[in-house]
Amino acid sequence: MRELRQVTSPAAVIDRPDVDTDQIIPKQFLKRIERSGYGQFLFYDWMKDPAFELHKPEYAGAEILIAGRNFACGSSREHAAWALEDYGFRVILAPSYSDIFHSNALKTGIAPLELSDEALTQLKAAVAARNELTVDLQTLEIRHPDGLVVPVVLDAYAQETLVHGLDDIARTLKRDAAIAAYEQRTAAPLDTLAAL
Repeated sequence: MRELRQVTSPAAVIDRPDVDTDQIIPKQFLKRIERSGYGQFLFYDWMKDPAFELHKPEYAGAEILIAGRNFACGSSREHAAWALEDYGFRVILAPSYSDIFHSNALKTGIAPLELSDEALTQLKAAVAARNELTVDLQTLEIRHPDGLVVPVVLDAYAQETLVHGLDDIARTLKRDAAIAAYEQRTAAPLDTLAAL
């Protein structure tokens, strides 16, 4: 997983409540066995509409998505986080998320940050005037070039996961010396070696 310390990027705004995972990545694209390649199918049905928000030229290359409440509700498909990450989003700002999506986003390396409606209104107004934000996960703040600073809350586990790019395996490997020491001093309760 890539480290995610700071992102400076334009922000794309999809100001719709209750965007579900079926819209983020429709079911017909869930047959792949790898985690990559889903970005081309992101918001597949909505992308057919030329007026869909992500077609706006000012959103080109956006790594930050500002979304509405209850983002990524619905089924628990981890493919939704994979599609958003593969498309290029590293940070999502919304008032709320489904719990399973929040977890899947973190495991994918996306920062799902919850902000108040007031903070999101300020950020949307700021990016409408000049579309650039910096999301800093080390200082836990979002900055706009015109001086707006919005603090964010992220629990220590999620912050460490993102800033250091730690998936579950990397976390286990960080404890390799302690695991080896335990195995050295603790006898197995039964013989685990097969006779040759």
